Amino acid sequence: MEKNMVSEKSFTSKALVIKALFAAVLCVSAYISIPLPTGAHITFLNFIVLLIALVFPWQDSLVITLLWLVLGAIGVPVFIGGNAGIGYLLSGWGGYSFSFIIVAVLLPLLRGKKYNRLFYTILSLAGAVVIDIIGAAWLMAVTHISIKQAFMMGFLPFIPLDALKAIVVAQIVPQFQKLITFSSES
Repeated sequence: MEKNMVSEKSFTSKALVIKALFAAVLCVSAYISIPLPTGAHITFLNFIVLLIALVFPWQDSLVITLLWLVLGAIGVPVFIGGNAGIGYLLSGWGGYSFSFIIVAVLLPLLRGKKYNRLFYTILSLAGAVVIDIIGAAWLMAVTHISIKQAFMMGFLPFIPLDALKAIVVAQIVPQFQKLITFSSES
């Protein structure tokens, strides 16, 4: 019976609106970007992905992130730099997009139910590292560059700011949890 209640709560109008709102914020976050000479961009995407993963249950986190990915795959320009389509996902930079799905499931499963600032910070940092490692590995596989080149192009330029974003995300989770809880109760 409790399982049905959780499922029903996930599909209330308010819950759906909140998920759609976070999916929209995820879409917009791709446009907050700093281009690098390598052709890559430092964006706000992983900040929002980490926030979603640390605030929502894994099912909701997955749905929000998949919605963003599907929108981009069918041609809505929600990827970095206004890119869209399967071609972008299969490009060297597409691995970062797929890594978001892994983080969207993994972090909610590992975080537990009660907020712990230190643990959430460590988990958020680990999530950022996972995103950058998977992205760099994908870049290496698709473009056939060496592991050193993939590290220099696909990991090293991102990790300092990604670590900072991850630390900030972990600190603001309680405020967003209150917001989500308040919205679903009212």
